[in-house]
Amino acid sequence: MVGSKKQFMKSILFTILFLLVPKVCFSQSASIDRKVYLDSTWSETTSENYKYYRIVKDYYSEKDLYVINDYYKSGVLQMEGASKTKDGNSKEGEFTFYYENGYKKAVTHYVKSSPNGKCAEWYENGNKKLEGEYIEDEKTFFGTLKVVQFWNSKNEQTVFDGNGDYEEVSEFFFASGKVKEGYKDGLWQGSDQKMGYTFSENYENQKLISGVSVDSDKVSRNYKVVEIRPVPKKGYEDFYKHVSKKFKIPNMPKGVGGKIFLKFIVDKEGQIINPEIIKGIGYGADEEALRVVSAYTNFAPGEIRGIKVRCTFSLPISIQPME
Repeated sequence: MVGSKKQFMKSILFTILFLLVPKVCFSQSASIDRKVYLDSTWSETTSENYKYYRIVKDYYSEKDLYVINDYYKSGVLQMEGASKTKDGNSKEGEFTFYYENGYKKAVTHYVKSSPNGKCAEWYENGNKKLEGEYIEDEKTFFGTLKVVQFWNSKNEQTVFDGNGDYEEVSEFFFASGKVKEGYKDGLWQGSDQKMGYTFSENYENQKLISGVSVDSDKVSRNYKVVEIRPVPKKGYEDFYKHVSKKFKIPNMPKGVGGKIFLKFIVDKEGQIINPEIIKGIGYGADEEALRVVSAYTNFAPGEIRGIKVRCTFSLPISIQPME
């Protein structure tokens, strides 16, 4: 009786373990995060040379939105939000940014990776800095900011209900002038230490009338648009016609298709460099997409205040399933 009782207990124990183990394994495999090390330019780097790191929740699962949390090297949360792609560069929804001391830095809403909607900013000491709203503008990288309330670094409110003196200040950039009904008005002047230029701009009726930038070589450039996105010189129709004509569909199983999401850099000469797959479909289609896109040489480069700049560009390529 004693022996049979022990065997019975072992049998029950084995059955319990058999039932539990698969559940534990499933839980671990279904929710595996990825840690990415980033340098001061937010480019991926090694664990020996990073300034920030990123945790992508459920990285190895196929999802519409991925939770993205960025951290300072110290482990303090720097940003929290969601992205349509696993690399975290396709922002969607509300993002909250923090200083390393833990105070909130900004809250911004994104649509298709561009600021869109109400926003707020704070100084590093916790004082309120800005209440505003980003208005969508297809011609610019980040949309147009409508300033509602603004406080300077001395905690003095200088913009009331969209009217007053306003400053744009970041680590390498400074600009100041007046806003009227939320938008820049009159003379604005500033500098960008990172790109090495100064500028002077005139605004009227919520629009930039003219601008002049002077770079470190004393070369001046006139412009009427602050930011210009890189675009195919002959339009997107020409670009996608190139992709459609040159793309050689590999031998894929029936029913396999979908969208390939890739990104690349358009350099100052308009050349496509460093193409990468953000989200692929496999079976050789991703490599073919990289080959075809790299062969396109008819881009107009992006510009900031008349100065040509390197810009990151992302786009989808749709592959119809084989029947």
